[in-house]
Amino acid sequence: MRTRCVLFRLCLCLGLSLVILPHRAFPQDGASAARPTTSEIVQRLVAANEHRARQLGAYTARRHYHVDYHGFPHAAEADMVVDAVCNGSNSKQFEVVSETGSHVLIDHVLKKLLKTEQDDSRHRSDSALTPDNYTFDLLNTETVDGRDVYVLTVEPKQSHGFLYRGTIWVDAQDFAVVKLDARPAKNPSFWIRDTRINREYEKAGEFWLPQNDRSETKVRLGGTAVLTIAYDNYHFDRAAAVPPARSYMTWPALVDWDGR
Repeated sequence: MRTRCVLFRLCLCLGLSLVILPHRAFPQDGASAARPTTSEIVQRLVAANEHRARQLGAYTARRHYHVDYHGFPHAAEADMVVDAVCNGSNSKQFEVVSETGSHVLIDHVLKKLLKTEQDDSRHRSDSALTPDNYTFDLLNTETVDGRDVYVLTVEPKQSHGFLYRGTIWVDAQDFAVVKLDARPAKNPSFWIRDTRINREYEKAGEFWLPQNDRSETKVRLGGTAVLTIAYDNYHFDRAAAVPPARSYMTWPALVDWDGR
């Protein structure tokens, strides 16, 4: 008998930044008193993201995907290595280098994830990290790996699409998001109890690009699905020019799984 379980897909964006390490609070001196307001931080974040996107051009990278599911009717996992060719954030091509493990997870989760990312890169304004889509609130300031960061909550203005709610860490020098901890603004399905995504970014040359991504979904049948993505081997082609783009993310979509 064919059993259907709910899994998820996830795809990534540009214009964010830096790896988060154990941190300490900002010094409580005159420098902290001069910190910008929430509105000023957000304005500079949006402007910096657009500037980085204009300057980025084409680049290539290698991605390592892993999906691990435990629960009803049985456990399954899969791995896929992909070479990505990106012209900024408006055109993306993927070549699968290798794949191992569950063919169901490969075909119905990982490959659909790539297709979704390719399609959604052309329609980004509805999920951009901007005041049009989100309300921001400055929580506090921290020092992370020797760099000052602003910690802000983000609350979606509408519960639809690929919007999310959670916390972002913004580098105080480059005004780029360095870490994200979030949940979807709207539960994508009755069968999903909870989805949580954690992201970290690093500076590659003068650009901030994804380093690690982890998404964990709890399903109502008692299972847990974990998707991780690691990025490396970034190479840039400065000759290419791209139009401005804003930061965005796409949220997990439902995937039917028959347990094989």
